[in-house]
Amino acid sequence: MRKQQGFSLIELLIVVAIILIIAAIAIPNLMRAKMAADDSSAAAGERTIITGEIGYVTSYPTIGYAASLITLGGVAPCTPSSSGACLIDQNLATNGNGNATTTSTKGKSGYQFAAAPGTNAVTQFFTTAAPTSASQPPTVITEVNGHLWAWPLPSNK
Repeated sequence: MRKQQGFSLIELLIVVAIILIIAAIAIPNLMRAKMAADDSSAAAGERTIITGEIGYVTSYPTIGYAASLITLGGVAPCTPSSSGACLIDQNLATNGNGNATTTSTKGKSGYQFAAAPGTNAVTQFFTTAAPTSASQPPTVITEVNGHLWAWPLPSNK
């Protein structure tokens, strides 16, 4: 009689079951960590936009705050001007569209960023970051008088 080598089918099934149990525990934690990282990235993006807006209004006081995110960015190699101030990363300025000159709807780190001057472009601006997918919690991060605020949007349920 030959000596049996290798694993039996039941042993392999037990190993697969253990791997599936570990994956079932780890995947939700991984998703929560990704959502937290996206939220942190959105808050950092908002802070970068605020800093860029302040730099823009300081550099171009007769214009006031930037008309859009594209105005705050600039395609590399960047030469600062009132239409492309090179104050924020072009990837943020185009919402994840890289070194392009147009904005994208795909967003950056799961959020769609926007910035616009207020009713008085010399004294006021608004910036927001809204989630791009329904799988993220419906939260908007916005700037009000230099402070970041986050609040949940009303659900459609």
